[in-house]
Amino acid sequence: MEFIRGLINLQRRRQHCVATIGNFDGVHLGHQQVLAQLKEAAKKAGLISTVVIFEPQPIEYFSPEKAPSRLTRLREKLQQFSCHDIDRIVCLRFNEQIANLSAAAFVDTILLNALAVKKLIIGDDFRFGKARQGNVQYLLNAAKTKGFEVAIMETFNANNNRISSTLIRQVLADGDMQKAGALLGRPYKISGRVIHGDKRGKKLGFATANIALHRYLSPVEGIFSGRVYSLPKTPLDAVVYVGSRPVYNGDHNILEVHILDYDADLYGRYLQVELLEKLRGDSDINSEKALVLQIEKDIENARDSLKQYKEHLIN
Repeated sequence: MEFIRGLINLQRRRQHCVATIGNFDGVHLGHQQVLAQLKEAAKKAGLISTVVIFEPQPIEYFSPEKAPSRLTRLREKLQQFSCHDIDRIVCLRFNEQIANLSAAAFVDTILLNALAVKKLIIGDDFRFGKARQGNVQYLLNAAKTKGFEVAIMETFNANNNRISSTLIRQVLADGDMQKAGALLGRPYKISGRVIHGDKRGKKLGFATANIALHRYLSPVEGIFSGRVYSLPKTPLDAVVYVGSRPVYNGDHNILEVHILDYDADLYGRYLQVELLEKLRGDSDINSEKALVLQIEKDIENARDSLKQYKEHLIN
């Protein structure tokens, strides 16, 4: 899979393609339907399949204070795209230049001059250009005179629910990890590199690997049973905390994972943490003594949860 970052690099490596454009946050089942159609159309036309995404996402650029939590970071998206055998991923920086492109300029500058698109696959709610002036009908009209095709993907539903990143965020906020996994097509994971923390967990007798959440917000919060990947002999059972550590007056979210029956130096390692079941919310514990007792209970509950999860898989 080829990864191209930036409009200048894309223009230098211009190649006729079948493309789709979107946030693809979560790369959920609905997105996967788009990717399947993209691959099929590219194969039929003998062209490369191309996904175009933006960093930051447009709403994060225009209204960072209103931007929703991210389901997937850029690296996580790329991992999912590679699983679906996409030929090329183009990541464009969403900045003033792109934000101020008119709908006509967006078509000429990005779709034709840089992407060299021959067929564009988009959702029925796709909007683009300054002030969101471009829409599906605009593209259909432009395609007639500009020499490319447009295919419109209808909304993908499951159990009469429109699958969307917004729906999955709500499901995760409700703590329904099984439903979130069903909508994503895989268990929900958070990944990142282990950083040095304040060593409080180790001092309390429960060593944790800390992962900074490079998101504006986390879509989940609380205590979870989970599994850790990207280590030898993985997956490894774990109890996972996502929150701001109110007992220590924390002001930003962090992920802390205590791997059960495991003791090794993990600093600098890139881990994937799979959240299987929410055990409780982020409670207002006001002392370290109470925290230790709660952690012991959380570990016990996580073991029970993981045991049931294994039995469920066997059955």
